[in-house]
Amino acid sequence: MLRQSWLLLLIFLFPFLSLSQERKVVFIILDGIPAPELERINTPNLDEISKVGGYARAFTGGEKGGESETPTISAVGYNSLLTGTWANKHNVWGNAIESPNYGYWSVFRLMREARPASKLAIFSTWEDNRTKLLGERKAETGYLKLDIVFDGFEKDTARFPHDTEKTYLRDIDNLVSFEAAHSLKTQAPDLSWIYLEFTDAVGHRYGKSGELTSAIELADMQVGRIWEAVRFREENYGEEWLIWITTDHGRKAPEFKDHGGQSDSEREIWMISNAKNLNERFFSGKASMVDILPTIIEFLEIPVPDEQQENWDGASLILKK
Repeated sequence: MLRQSWLLLLIFLFPFLSLSQERKVVFIILDGIPAPELERINTPNLDEISKVGGYARAFTGGEKGGESETPTISAVGYNSLLTGTWANKHNVWGNAIESPNYGYWSVFRLMREARPASKLAIFSTWEDNRTKLLGERKAETGYLKLDIVFDGFEKDTARFPHDTEKTYLRDIDNLVSFEAAHSLKTQAPDLSWIYLEFTDAVGHRYGKSGELTSAIELADMQVGRIWEAVRFREENYGEEWLIWITTDHGRKAPEFKDHGGQSDSEREIWMISNAKNLNERFFSGKASMVDILPTIIEFLEIPVPDEQQENWDGASLILKK
């Protein structure tokens, strides 16, 4: 009789238990794409994702003129995303990444500490993202180790000879996007970072131009591969995926070549997500780079030590349950 009661209880609960989906996150940084340029160019894949969730302009650079004012430089922006803090805390002030303060944990370390068995992945055109910003295998990061690593190809000058047009970055980005899509589809890491660089190189060389338009269109195609992998996992494995796409900085108007300063156009970024429960702040234009980490944490529903969370400079951009 007792066994029959348990069976009846399990049958009753099964529909409700099956509603609990495994959650995965992939975030993508498309380097140095100004919002006005993105908005005028045909980007069908990014548009499709934003129709599921949303698109909005946002900002980076901290509080202009304040203690948290942060250079609009690539690695600085990446670390603001990774740690949810501005440069006065994470202490990355340039692309040399000289003395990062690992006391402000990255989203990868937060995930590893909360869920030690989680599968962490990086697919990147720039190896320093892993070795310096994330501080993989360093004592200061608790010897953080990622499970899937696909980076460092910028150092392989035999396979990718460096040229003045930096088309080698285009080719590496293409390789990275194919591998990321394949890995997401077949291995389904719990947290993945994909970084593509070519758009920034083109922006520096040509600014607002046909070349930049073509580079952005190519980046959209590369994102499309990743988006297809995400949809494949959701449709075939019943997983729930959050995809978050952003850029690390704007560019100085009107040429859109340089960046690093605090002009409005250099501070302006954008965000795209498939999240259906984006909050009002996301769409207000007041969201910032440091809001992405709290958003990822909110989605994954992982516990965070109080001493870490209280130091965040951002807040979640999805509605709380």
